[in-house]
Order: sequence, then C-alpha cells, then structure tokens
Amino acid sequence: MIYSAMKRFNKNPDTDPETHPDTDSRSDNNVLRDPDSECRFELNSMRLMGIFLVILMAVSVLFSVSMVLRDLPVDGVWEPNEARVFEEKLQKVPSSEDDSFQSDDVPKELLDGLLSAEFDKRSCLSRYQSASYHKPSSQKPSSYLISRLRSYEALHKRCGPYTESYNKTLENLKSGHPPESSDCNYLVWISFSGLGNRIVTLASAFLYALLTNRVLLVDPGVDMIDLFCEPFPEVSWFLPSDFPIKKQFDHFDQNSPHCYGRMLKNNSTKSNGLKLPSLAYLHLVHDYDDHDKLFFCNEDQSFLQKVPWLIMKTDNYFIPSLFLIPSFEQELSNLFPKKDTVFHLLGRYLFHPTNPVWGLITRYYHAYLAKADERIGLQIRVFDTVVSPFQQVLDQILACTSKENLLPEIDRQKAIIHPGTQMSKAVLITSLSSGYLQKLRDMYWEHPTATGEVISFYQPSHEEFQQTEKHTHNRKAWAEMYLLSLTDVLVTSSWSTFGYVAQGLGGLKSWILDKPENKTVPNPPCRRVMSMEPCFHAPPFYDCKAKRGIDTGSVVPHVRHCEDMSWGLKLVDLEKEL
Repeated sequence: MIYSAMKRFNKNPDTDPETHPDTDSRSDNNVLRDPDSECRFELNSMRLMGIFLVILMAVSVLFSVSMVLRDLPVDGVWEPNEARVFEEKLQKVPSSEDDSFQSDDVPKELLDGLLSAEFDKRSCLSRYQSASYHKPSSQKPSSYLISRLRSYEALHKRCGPYTESYNKTLENLKSGHPPESSDCNYLVWISFSGLGNRIVTLASAFLYALLTNRVLLVDPGVDMIDLFCEPFPEVSWFLPSDFPIKKQFDHFDQNSPHCYGRMLKNNSTKSNGLKLPSLAYLHLVHDYDDHDKLFFCNEDQSFLQKVPWLIMKTDNYFIPSLFLIPSFEQELSNLFPKKDTVFHLLGRYLFHPTNPVWGLITRYYHAYLAKADERIGLQIRVFDTVVSPFQQVLDQILACTSKENLLPEIDRQKAIIHPGTQMSKAVLITSLSSGYLQKLRDMYWEHPTATGEVISFYQPSHEEFQQTEKHTHNRKAWAEMYLLSLTDVLVTSSWSTFGYVAQGLGGLKSWILDKPENKTVPNPPCRRVMSMEPCFHAPPFYDCKAKRGIDTGSVVPHVRHCEDMSWGLKLVDLEKEL
C-alpha cells in the first residue's frame, strides 16, 4: 500500500523521469534516492500543508462573520439602532435593550396590575424604565380598574383597526344604511390644539370610552405616533389613514351636519325625538354652546350609547363633569375610590414616550438632575406679556419660592458663606423665554445662599413662542413635561395644561402661581393645589333635570372649583380634605 502510494506520488510531472528509475528495478535492501527530489518532496509537502492551513483559517473566519451578520437587514442598509446592535455583537457586550422581555424584569411598582406585560420591551423602553426615574407612587390602582383595563384591552384586540368587526362596522358606515346592532362601537378622538391639551383630552376620551364600552381610536395628527408608544397590546390605537371621513376632521365644527348639538337644535326636541344616526360628531371645544353641552346629560348619554361611531373634538379635560352624570356615578366610584387619582393613573397607563423622546429625557436627567439632593421644577407660562410683564413674573417666582421655603435666600452682604452640609438643589426651568434662567442663575452665582446650599439652574430649551405643529418643538415639549414630573417639588403656572400634565404624571401637588392682575404681584404669590388633577376650563353650568342653570362646583363634594380658574372644575379627594 505504502509502495503503491509512493509510486503514484512520484508520477508528479515536476519530477525528472531520468533521475528517478522505476522503483520496480530497485533492491529491497538498497533503495537509491535523489537528494534534490527528496528536498523538493519536503518543500511540496510543506507548501500543501500551508495552503491547507490557510484554507482552514479562511473557512473559520467566514463562518464567524456569517454568524455575526446573519441578523442584518437583507438590503444591507443599517439603521442607527441596527448599527449599534451590530457593534455590540462584535464587542460581545450584552445590552439590556436587546434582551427579550421577561415579566420578571419589570419593576413590580410599575405594573401593580396597571400595565399589561404583553409588549416587546425594546419597542417602548419608557414603559419599563420610567419606574426607576419616578418616585414610587403611593396611589395604587383599584383592583376593579385593573380588571376593566384588561377587559378593555381584550375589546380593543377584538374590535381594533382592520379586525373583522372593525371592517364590518366600517362598511355599514360607508353604505349610509341605518346602523346595525354591533358588539363593537367606536369613539374617534381628533388630534386638536396644543400638546398639553391633547394629553389631558385624550385621557378624558379614554375614560369616556371605558365607561361606554367603546373602542378608542386616535387620530395621529402630525406627530402623535412620533411622541407616544402604543398603550394597548397587539392592535394599534391609531385611526387608519384610509378612514372614510378623516380628511374632513379639520372642518368639523358646530355647523357640521353630523354635529350632535346641531341635530338637537334643528330637531327642536329632546334626543328621543332624533333619528338614530350611524355617526355623530361631539363638539366639546371651549366655544361649544348649550346644545353641545347636553352631552353631559344622562338622557343624552342614553341616546348616544346607541350610535356606532362617535367623533370627538375637544380641548378640555372634561372628566370632572363625567362624575356629575348619574349613570356613570357608581362605575366611576368603583374605578377610582380616590377621586383625585384619575389623571395620575390614566396618564401613567396611556402616555409612554417613544424611544427617541425617552432618549431626550434620560440623557438630560443624568447629565443635569440625577446627582442633586433635591430637584425643583419651575414651569413658567405667560399668556399675556402686557398683563404679566417679565419683571413682575420674576418677582412673583422669587416671592413664591421664598415664602414656601423652596429656594434659600441669598446673602447680598457676604462674599462667601462656608457651606454646612453642602446640600445641592437642581432647578429645572421650562419656559418659552430664556430670560428667567439667566436672571435666576446670575443671582445665585453672584451671591452666596444664606444656608450654604448649592443651587444650579437648567433649562432644556427656549423656543420663544409656541409651535404646535412643529415636530421637534413637540418632542422637546413632551420631554420637558416628563422631566418636570420627575422632580421632587413643582411650581406651575395658572391655566397651563403643560403644568397639569407634569404634576399629574409625577403624582405631585404643585404650588401654582396665581395670575397677576393690575401688573402687581398677587398676595399670596402662589398656593398649594387641592389635588394633582387638571382643571376643566369650560364646564357646563346646567341642571339637566331641572332644566336650569346651576353651580356645578357645588353639586357633589368631590367636584370643586379650581384654584387657578374660579369657574373651572376639578376633582378632589374627600379624605385628604378632611
């Protein structure tokens, strides 16, 4: 066997036949070998071995690279997130963002039954990380609220966009035929007004949908998808772009033929005299009239319950008036035993910043706020600079923070005060103007504090004027609302839904700056709010049974007039008041 193999090997064309006689003629005891041939044989063997090793190494490298690249998109274009994942794989650095979601990873205080665990963790990081930034909430959801939220999610999954039930109900709407009985009825919320208004009105719309067993569908507007994660598992809450009358939303008003108030006005009778429509438009904007306000009457709710499609436009947090509708009273009491937690719980359930916005929030928090011993939020919103000139507003802020011991006094006599405990306070300012930041920062830079505390001031942006339709403006606005909700102490401006959202999400009872009059600083300059609930700025003042005007702020103990708007309504908690 060895001899035959040697014979075949020596037939290499590179060998010289004349110097290598046929081995058949050799004696077994005296084998003649050519030294040059032997050298060449060893050289060729080494060369072949080297080639074999190179090929083996190349195959190994190709296999390793293929394992790393197998998850890249087939088109070969890397998005920023995909590039990050690829880099992490090469470095073999594990990332919590890439771990598949496990329910055990979610902090218990975040869930408490309020949120569903049926989400991909990576799709919305804020849903699972926000609990580690907010102070633990003492306001826990009732078991009944948790149960109803899970029931709603099941309804949304069964009836949401492009489901069989949705398609069937939509076809009936398109046909113009009389409405048919259906297991799925809908409430469409129109994206309208500034971001703060949109957040509080969307919470109102969701609660109304929950009370009436409707599926809430959200008009995305120009930026809702960019700002907010999906709150319900599996099926989107956003209204599809092919919804038949979506292009008409901007023109919906009190004169629209579908307007419920107009129907009542033209019918000149009660709602029970109306022909049941397939669709009704609810105009609940601040300029609504007495007929539109009949929405808050029990009899009208009985009629609207039968309408398959309700389209709502509002810039009001109208939840306080839902507590005055008799048919909703018991259900609301079961859902919210503590009446002043409605927006706090619904806000934490519904509104989760998308990953880009969450990046703005967390980067700013860690860079400027995280290391402070105490974080103070200062939300400044000036609606009229003639009535509220700059210096007057600044004086009011200083009077408030001094009177309530939120910020220490400065010592104008001494150049240096040796600090005691060296406590640090970070003040987060949100305002369209940068002037307040500059004045406050300079004041505390040029003079030491009387207590030795170290005070720093930060302001993420100063857009100078509100730009509701601008994507970057609203991203920053949403990030700043959320950052304010992460503070320990909060001072807000009267009438501002921006401040309402911050205090509600944070579970904070803020000090609210009273609106100045006659260009003078109010006395007191600020006051503590009764509850963290937003104010309903334009409530109805009507007794549906007696058919006459009434002070709706004195009907039930838990619905009172607001601190910052004497005619507005807000929810309060009786136990805390006592």
